[in-house]
Amino acid sequence: MSSPPPVSTIAPRAVFVTRETDYELLIARHATRDQARFFLETRGQRIEDVEARHHRFHAALASARGAVPGHWRQALVKRADLDRFLFARDDVVVPVGQDGLVANVAKYLDGQPVIGVNPAPDLHDGVLVRIAVDKLARLLPASAARDAAIERRTMVQATLDGGETLTALNEIFVGHRSHQSARYRIEAHGMTEDHSSSGLIVASGTGATGWARSIAQATHIDQPLGLEERAVGYWVREPFPSIVTATQMRAGKVTDVPLLITSRMNDGGVIFADGIEQDFIAFDWGRRVHVSPAPRCLHLVIG
Repeated sequence: MSSPPPVSTIAPRAVFVTRETDYELLIARHATRDQARFFLETRGQRIEDVEARHHRFHAALASARGAVPGHWRQALVKRADLDRFLFARDDVVVPVGQDGLVANVAKYLDGQPVIGVNPAPDLHDGVLVRIAVDKLARLLPASAARDAAIERRTMVQATLDGGETLTALNEIFVGHRSHQSARYRIEAHGMTEDHSSSGLIVASGTGATGWARSIAQATHIDQPLGLEERAVGYWVREPFPSIVTATQMRAGKVTDVPLLITSRMNDGGVIFADGIEQDFIAFDWGRRVHVSPAPRCLHLVIG
């Protein structure tokens, strides 16, 4: 008779994700508090206000870390170090700060529950960081046991012909690095067009409330997307008609069959994710990219 598989005795780990406060960035730029204070005062601002927000954030972070069960492990990782941090399967990830932190960390995860904590509800919208610090003591064990209510938010993935991939919670941008005229061929649902435009974005249901929404409102083209719907939408920015370019394929929805884009830019073509322009992949003439719903999704704890 075979013996049962061993039960893991490793305690879960709470991984707190943060970014530098405005005060920390000021000190890093100006070297000392006095120099930072002088810089702000010459512009009619007070360092005391920035410093108070800094202390408030760290008090909230300390309270959040104090809510972790005593036998758990903990880790603290800055946003800039996410690409070098190794997440484990049993991690519970806790971004503390603005909504953008959830998007920053989402692409590095594979099913780990994410509890977005809002340290200042009067300053941050809390669309993705919607959990109050005083709820953490209950939600951490529930999340580790996979008993907490979650939203499985669809993400976007771009796969290039060279094998590179980009994953985004909000959107993928394809265009020219200057945001000026981008030339490319677009293929979807059996249709093909050559475009000259300000680029295009492919957004998830989460991203459809941001950049994509502003494009949809400007173009009066609505493309409803559910937060957990296994689909992404694309919107073309300012397409220009000419004897070789068309404007019929201005927006659409992608599900099982990827959107295919072929670059017609000799220089300056780029693809980047979630608005992080400096982290781009070159997209020059002849390169092809498939954009579709990502195979993995964000597991966002909603309480």
